[in-house]
Amino acid sequence: MLKFGVVTFPGSNCDEDMIYVLGTVLGQKVESLWHKDRDLKGCDFIVLPGGFSYGDYLRSGAIARFSPIMEEVVKHANKGGYVMGICNGFQILCEAGLVPGALLHNNTQKFICKNVHIKADNNNTLITSAVDTNKALKIPIAHGEGRYYADEATLKSIQDNGQVLFRYCDQNGNITEDSNPNGSILNIAGVTNAGKNVFGMMPHPERAADEHLNNTDGKFLFDSILSLARV
Repeated sequence: MLKFGVVTFPGSNCDEDMIYVLGTVLGQKVESLWHKDRDLKGCDFIVLPGGFSYGDYLRSGAIARFSPIMEEVVKHANKGGYVMGICNGFQILCEAGLVPGALLHNNTQKFICKNVHIKADNNNTLITSAVDTNKALKIPIAHGEGRYYADEATLKSIQDNGQVLFRYCDQNGNITEDSNPNGSILNIAGVTNAGKNVFGMMPHPERAADEHLNNTDGKFLFDSILSLARV
């Protein structure tokens, strides 16, 4: 069984949601990790949750990236340990250089909170291994700075290496301009690092993993993690 650690930063607001899904819904061991600590408490898989760390001053995630806990998270990732960042957590991963690219203001310049559809780009990563690449997953987003951007060389590299996790699509799985909620380049909704042990995505699978919410599409991602992870 994996032991998960969920980090809480000042301004995190999805940490308890993630702890609930991992611990109560999925029955996994979960530790709450504080941003000022330097102890990962023996966790195998670290999650950086959504929210507004440090009030999103400067760029989103720019201050959280320097939290004491992040020194240990970076070491963990560099040793091949699993790390996942969702929404604000994805922004922190980009700021820390743990995944390629950057997250810019939405092209509408507005905060967007709604259900969208995403499609797994491949089955070659831990988080997408058991996800049907032909299925459109309904997953909520809630962000003001979610527009994924990378330069041409980086885009070529991550596509050649199979590092794109998800792309925004319509309910039928078609990747279209209209189905892109924030202007992300190539409809990219999530990416992984070259080693494929660090995962970042803007949509919130933890908000779509409970039958009481009438949406369990996010559970496919967690089932993928639990079915293939080996420590």
